[in-house]
Amino acid sequence: MKALVTGGAGFIGSNIVDSLLAKGKPVRVIDNLTSGSLENLSQCLDNNLFEFIEADLLDKENLIDVVKGCDEIYHLAANPEVNAKKATPEEHFKQNIEATYNLLEAMRVCGDQKFIAFASTSTVYGEAEQLPTREDYGPLVPISLYGASKLACEGLLSAYASMYGFKAAIFRLANVVGPRSNHGVIYDFVHKLRANPDFLEVLGDGSQSKSYLYIDDCVSGFMYGVQSDEKVAIYNIGSEDRTNVLAIAETVKKEMGLSSAEIRLTGGVDGGRGWKGDVKIMQLDMNRLKGAGWFPKYGSAEAVRLTAKSVIATA
Repeated sequence: MKALVTGGAGFIGSNIVDSLLAKGKPVRVIDNLTSGSLENLSQCLDNNLFEFIEADLLDKENLIDVVKGCDEIYHLAANPEVNAKKATPEEHFKQNIEATYNLLEAMRVCGDQKFIAFASTSTVYGEAEQLPTREDYGPLVPISLYGASKLACEGLLSAYASMYGFKAAIFRLANVVGPRSNHGVIYDFVHKLRANPDFLEVLGDGSQSKSYLYIDDCVSGFMYGVQSDEKVAIYNIGSEDRTNVLAIAETVKKEMGLSSAEIRLTGGVDGGRGWKGDVKIMQLDMNRLKGAGWFPKYGSAEAVRLTAKSVIATA
């Protein structure tokens, strides 16, 4: 049977596809190509183990046929924008919550699936008082619509898995970076400096400090986590440390050969955040996943540097 990867033409999804194909697992991808790109799957298109369906998870009538014959599901499809200026409440509801509901309904009706792996987010914790933050931290009080929509999806996955006989692995991700990424702070900095190499606008007060997870570590974390025997397993995936926005800005400037570019801080909102709903400090405790044998290879600074080099080379 096949693995189904929703959002498989996106940044994380396409890397999951590569990993599964490398293991010899047949893969079916569904993606509406809103934020994903077939270019991310160019290396897969001639592989006889690979199948691509251009469709939307909101088209629930055809989803049963999409999931049929797939024993594993990796659910990456979502609207990834945390900044409310880039995504409306309706977009988060439809592309995150409604799309997940439709997928779970198709799984319920089909009944072929052993498990679903879901890409959640560290933003479900909101502004955690415990750093690094453990999976059992609570209450979960997200401060962004993105975080709230992902938390709602977690609840749906937990209930469906418990009631309809499949397993769910939920991964709360730090800021995932690496080749093929097409949004986020590193991507934005590179494009801002391409447009004007004399100065770099930095949203907020520059002290926002977060964990950055390199894509290779993200994918390996998924592959360890899905081996769990738990009905519903929840895992944090991040780096062992964090870095701040000013340090990221300096790294991007250095990699672009623009060390003299002036950094201009906007000051931000709500105590120096980049935007409404921006969690200012985030670092995850990964002891649960490390107990399964997984360890990150890259720290935040190295993940940022490698990503900056990749984005610069392709921008």
